[in-house]
Amino acid sequence: METQKLEIHVAGEKQPMPAYLAKPAGAGPFPAVIIFEEIFGVNQHIREVTERVAQEGYVAIAPDVHHRVAAGVELNYDQEGYQKGMQYIGKLTQAGFFADVEATLKLLRDRKDVHGDKIGVMGFCIGGHLAFLAATQFEIKAAASFYGGGIAVMGLGVPEPTVTRAHKIQGRLICFFGADDSMIPAEQREKIDNALKAANVRHEIVVYPGAGHAFFRSVDAKAHRPDAAKDAWERTKRLFAEELR
Repeated sequence: METQKLEIHVAGEKQPMPAYLAKPAGAGPFPAVIIFEEIFGVNQHIREVTERVAQEGYVAIAPDVHHRVAAGVELNYDQEGYQKGMQYIGKLTQAGFFADVEATLKLLRDRKDVHGDKIGVMGFCIGGHLAFLAATQFEIKAAASFYGGGIAVMGLGVPEPTVTRAHKIQGRLICFFGADDSMIPAEQREKIDNALKAANVRHEIVVYPGAGHAFFRSVDAKAHRPDAAKDAWERTKRLFAEELR
């Protein structure tokens, strides 16, 4: 496996967007997966996830979607980090995010080691929201949304909640939630499921009993639920293998 930090030019931005890339050894071409961060930045956890995806045979890249307000920041998993990270969410806009994804897709499709028509996305927390949103706008074959907060109740700088765009999804989607996640209660999960069903989107809603928010975050002993994390990872691997291979 090879890893590198790089910069991506985003249309309309003076400063480039940082990103972390991991890829299998060899010339490829390989399918690709974009990983969207939590509110805490492209930190150790997100880099480790990116590397795990690469080890499965994908060119994996984690763009720093908070680059306009806090490029390169890595927040701690504590109250101060949470408060700062929540402020970043309020700065995200749909137009800015779409520009970030478009630039990331261009970078991937310009690479000789990437199958440009076999690209998936995954994300965690706000990144889970972003994975869902990206699938509504771009030709994304497969999306894995881990505890995507706010999908049913908010948009990014727009009045319409992101769930109202469900009918635009063309690929396959899995949404993972913790049953005990107070940030994404059952009524929000049901709203997402109903919208996807109404739009005939190929999807699964997977809810883990006894798990709360951030159950996949292995570096956070309080939140981590190993059994749920293992099952979600296996399902994600199958999703990408079936849709991107």
